[in-house]
Amino acid sequence: MSQPVVLITGCSSGIGRALADAFHGAGYRVWASARKAADLATLEAAGFTAVQLDVNDGAALEQLAARLQQEAGGLDVLINNAGYGAMGPLLDGGVEALRRQFETNVFALVGVTRALFPLLRQSSGLVINIGSVSGVLATPFAGAYCASKAAVHALSDALRLELAPFSIELMEVQPGAIASSFGANASREAEQLIAEGSPWWPVRAGIRARAKASQNNPTPAGRFAGDLLAAVQRRRRPALLRLGNGSRSMPLLAALLPRSLLALLLKRRFGLNLQL
Repeated sequence: MSQPVVLITGCSSGIGRALADAFHGAGYRVWASARKAADLATLEAAGFTAVQLDVNDGAALEQLAARLQQEAGGLDVLINNAGYGAMGPLLDGGVEALRRQFETNVFALVGVTRALFPLLRQSSGLVINIGSVSGVLATPFAGAYCASKAAVHALSDALRLELAPFSIELMEVQPGAIASSFGANASREAEQLIAEGSPWWPVRAGIRARAKASQNNPTPAGRFAGDLLAAVQRRRRPALLRLGNGSRSMPLLAALLPRSLLALLLKRRFGLNLQL
């Protein structure tokens, strides 16, 4: 059998890099994308085919599809992993921050899958969308991120049905807390909004706490990647996979707790139980 090919977006660190390592170890030919050129040498040295890619660049996606066809002969697995977390009060970030969040976490997911659809169709391939349990349980100071991941969930459900006639499977993965640079990047996003002129300045500690929440007792990225790979290798793959610390408890809280009680707990957790 020919060596299976996987393309993973957002491989510079964290989940993306761990997935690249796991699939490479399982015998896949890994095409690993990163936005920054500085990361490509490290990815190449690890044995991957490194691709500099801005997932929002339509022309670059078309070029990537052509290159995959020419050099790899097809594509068996696409993992839409690229994304980031916009943190801070929704009204401080405004429409522009929300638009940027959706462009990378939502619109690009559709754009990448659309560009690579012909390759996936010819191989009866698999699409894996990396969502988040934050799309199931929305929290304050992460509204844009939670909304984007809720959109990933809805799009995955619709796309799974639309791809079925072409024998293409779709698996959505909803990670909980996974050890990565996500918290540091989210904190950097939050700090761009935290300012004395904001109405939410008095609760800035809550904003910072939410930005770092994904790194509270996180599951190692390597374990997450190994568990995801194991699910891919099953004869019957799950349509929805929840992995990592909090990946089951958070949706359970959202499903079972009365909305008023859940709101009370979140207000206390992030310092919103006072009058500003």
